[in-house]
Amino acid sequence: MKVIPVAESGGVTVYCPSDGRFSFFNSPYIAHQTQRGVDIYPPKRLGDVAPSPVLGKVAGIRKVKCPRGKGFKSSEFDYVILIRSVENPKRMIKILHVEPTVDLGRLVKPGQELGTLLRSGYFDFWTDPHIHVEVRNPKDPIRARGGFKLERTFLLDNLEDSAEILQELRGVVVETKREYSLVLLEGRCRYGLPVEVDGSLGVFDGGVPHYGWFGVYTTRKPSLGGVVKLCGVPIGALEKTSNRMGLAKCSGFHFLLRGVRVGLSLYLYPSGKPLVKVVPPKPGALNLEESEEVRVAVVTS
Repeated sequence: MKVIPVAESGGVTVYCPSDGRFSFFNSPYIAHQTQRGVDIYPPKRLGDVAPSPVLGKVAGIRKVKCPRGKGFKSSEFDYVILIRSVENPKRMIKILHVEPTVDLGRLVKPGQELGTLLRSGYFDFWTDPHIHVEVRNPKDPIRARGGFKLERTFLLDNLEDSAEILQELRGVVVETKREYSLVLLEGRCRYGLPVEVDGSLGVFDGGVPHYGWFGVYTTRKPSLGGVVKLCGVPIGALEKTSNRMGLAKCSGFHFLLRGVRVGLSLYLYPSGKPLVKVVPPKPGALNLEESEEVRVAVVTS
């Protein structure tokens, strides 16, 4: 599987399938609020092969009981896979949500089979199978907190020429199921959903407004307090910034589709046409059809 580097920490490179997507911020868990975790979404389904996102040797495998899925059938167990980095042996990579098919001591290269994708009970009903990645101290590899800060290395080349600030969220439904619908938006939307960040163009990442916070990707370091706007509507101000990324709390807005409050689940797409995931308040609450044109309104509370 062709993979490309998208993130780095302490000399450890994290890879994503070139036709997949990734997210630093689309999760309710603490590692994603502190820039210590990144989720890799291969273009695969439940039970398909999960490619390794790193180069290293399998140093540990722990099978853990996970909670029952919230309204969906989930795996009874999740797995913690620990991989000692070849690039920096003083770093351990912690991987979640993959049932391993490799043995201890196995050298895995980026893109090679690591295991199979599972549906963890830690997921929400709209969460797709993915690979959670953290870079850790070998003496403290498993805790929910801790880990080293990750930086995005994937560049938003020619963002200003290939994306635009949208006036509205209008598009065509390309896939629909009880849990969510995928919408291909009108307009130029390379890499993901465009937003305005302190007057400049950025890309939106997160589960909004349901997680209560979100992230943005930019072409330069954004300013603390910089206002983020979607379709001209202020949706938050940056409370944390780093190299070409920022984090903000959701501020006084919600989304409506045909009068129903919905959430948006957003990611960064290295290639291809980015899609917006529309999340209903509960499975089956939206009855959309493929090829149908829809409009999601951004409403101030």
